[in-house]
Amino acid sequence: MTPLVASVFLLLFSVTEIVSAGRDAIQGNLRLPSEASRFFQKIEDDGLEGTRWAVLVAGSRGFSNYRHQADVCHAYQLLKNGGLKDENIIVFMYDDIAFHEDNPRPGTIINHPDGTDVYKGVPKDYTGENASVENFIAAILGNKNDITGGSGKVVDSDPNDRIFIFYSGHGGPGVLEMPDHSHLFANQLIEVLNKKRATRTYKSLVFYLEACESGSIFEDLLPQGLNIYATTAANPVEDSWATYCPGHSPNFPPEYHTCLGDLYSVSWMEDTEKNNPVAETLQQQYERVKTRTMNGDYKYGSHVMQYGDTDRLGMGLLSVYLGAHLANDNYTFVDRHDDDSLPPPTGVVGQRDADLVYFWDKYLKAPKGSARKLEAQQQLVEIMSHGMHIDQSVKLIGKLLFGTERGPEILVSIRPAGQPLVDDWECLKEMVGTFETHCGKLNQYGMKYMRSFANMCNAGIRTEQLAEASTLACAGIHANV
Repeated sequence: MTPLVASVFLLLFSVTEIVSAGRDAIQGNLRLPSEASRFFQKIEDDGLEGTRWAVLVAGSRGFSNYRHQADVCHAYQLLKNGGLKDENIIVFMYDDIAFHEDNPRPGTIINHPDGTDVYKGVPKDYTGENASVENFIAAILGNKNDITGGSGKVVDSDPNDRIFIFYSGHGGPGVLEMPDHSHLFANQLIEVLNKKRATRTYKSLVFYLEACESGSIFEDLLPQGLNIYATTAANPVEDSWATYCPGHSPNFPPEYHTCLGDLYSVSWMEDTEKNNPVAETLQQQYERVKTRTMNGDYKYGSHVMQYGDTDRLGMGLLSVYLGAHLANDNYTFVDRHDDDSLPPPTGVVGQRDADLVYFWDKYLKAPKGSARKLEAQQQLVEIMSHGMHIDQSVKLIGKLLFGTERGPEILVSIRPAGQPLVDDWECLKEMVGTFETHCGKLNQYGMKYMRSFANMCNAGIRTEQLAEASTLACAGIHANV
């Protein structure tokens, strides 16, 4: 079989996989790449595939977290290039980095050391304090009346529509953070997805999740049969990783002090751009992203996981959710088997250490004796002091509640497979609130202790007991620490 004939067969196979209902439109004639773009456009215009929707969430704020908004802006450009319309793309981000005083290229955001601007044209649907848990939930469910502020845009989907959700930000066991510092707990998200399915307003939904312990959001919680396919940057007990960081990546632009992307996030986007989403399946992308994100032996990488209806939806094509990416009539939509692997990561940093890298690099590059150097030093000390305070407070509380021997063991214990993180999610929320009242905000670093608070609930500890222990452990500490 000649290469040309092989390409023809692959072309026909790709067309059949995407829209089997479109066979009659082909009428038995071979469509060349120049004709194929018009064919796919016709299918989309005729409504036979439904509408593609996307919800993109950057879950953090601050220039040290530059990478999360860069991930989301990059995702927007990818989806826009794939043919999705702005009216069907909903963006949540704090929007405080493009014109931040530390941005060496004002009005520009990049997601790669050699990358171009990904900020231009990004919709500002929910920014600042409007990028909240409540608005995120309302947007997914299509409840315009529950929206507060922002553009008011929601996923107003129909039964034949496809939905893609991408979150990049900070997390902990059973929780994600939103840009306004509110917490989205795993049971809340699963409840939202169940409600969305009950309304029969989508055909299938894909969820890509970048956060530490992100597997805990779905493991033993996301049921089968919702027509949902989810992948996460990490398993339930490990951190995810930032990449393209100062001092860790070759050819890094020296004017930047912050990591530009996240390993899992840039992996799936760079894979989509390198390979052909018309011929690549969700499962194929999962395998490629998993290989790159593991970073050899997982010492400086994480376990990419998949959840939900993986067998049924995993064989679906990326283009169903991300668009066809037929940028022009000469686009050759043939799967690239010659070299379809992703390059190894070029330097990574743990998510919870990325802010330290930012302030340290900022300190090193500031002129000696300058106010900028002093400010960076103070910020670095504050970040480290806060982390030490949270570490010491939680450990002491564990000893006060369970004893000096059993306390440390109970706080870090992991439940057997098949059991959720916590039996009573309301208890977990109350425990977190109680701790923060007496010991200060957990912030992005302290979210790693969500498992400890969950274990307190599972052990039958009451909020009154935690309040008493927290008062003793954090005497003199105010809630704004």
